[in-house]
Amino acid sequence: MRISVIGCGYLGAVHAAAMAELGHEVVGIDVDPLKIDTLAKGGAPFFEPGLTELLEQGIAAGRLSFSTDIEAARGASVHFIAVGTPQRPDGSADLGAVHAAMRAVLAVAAPGDLLVGKSTVPVGTAQALLPEVERTGAALAWNPEFLREGFAVRDSLEPDRLVYGVAPGDTRSAGVLDRVYAELLIAGSPRMVTDLATAELVKVAANAFLATKISFINAMAESSTRGSASEGGACRKTSAASSPGRTSSGSAPPSTSCATSTPSTCAAATGSWS
Repeated sequence: MRISVIGCGYLGAVHAAAMAELGHEVVGIDVDPLKIDTLAKGGAPFFEPGLTELLEQGIAAGRLSFSTDIEAARGASVHFIAVGTPQRPDGSADLGAVHAAMRAVLAVAAPGDLLVGKSTVPVGTAQALLPEVERTGAALAWNPEFLREGFAVRDSLEPDRLVYGVAPGDTRSAGVLDRVYAELLIAGSPRMVTDLATAELVKVAANAFLATKISFINAMAESSTRGSASEGGACRKTSAASSPGRTSSGSAPPSTSCATSTPSTCAAATGSWS
């Protein structure tokens, strides 16, 4: 399958290299010529264990290339949008790059192509973009990422969950993503198909859940230093999972009880699958 990845920052570069590793023909596109030049030579613009090797393998195999020209995305059937959404001074997300990337891709996309958002966005963003995408005959899905710094390559090739957000009545996009991630699904990665808003919320909830865990364990560590408890021992025994969705053994944890009307959001955000 021919795939384009728009935005080659931390998320996009790792995703492009991982998709090439899965056997797809991938082109990564970014407006930063220096970044593209570095990636095209098999170098990583940032440190991430295993990424340089993955880039070199993909380029050597002829499955991975990089360009600053959006025309290079023409002919791809799946286009991943992986641009940044930095925080504005007022705390809101700057979606300028998302809208610019969508417009650029739609100019070269063919009817039947699938645009897949991976950027972290406020709930409702995909629904707002949907009419513009559907007018061209293309489809839109949202596929949030759950990468940990230092483990991004592993988390891309051995994900503990795959979440697809699709539009109402869309019976095709999930199947297309199943083809993209076929090797991961065969290996046993859990998959959840939901609506666009829930897929967006899952990522926001996962970030909040991780921040809560970090705040809690920091509070535990501070309490331990004030008493006679072992700081390291208390933290290790309290935090059984190294990340949301992974137990210390790396297996999927039991289902998490959530006080919410959308338990599927909790399950996908925390990585707990019943």
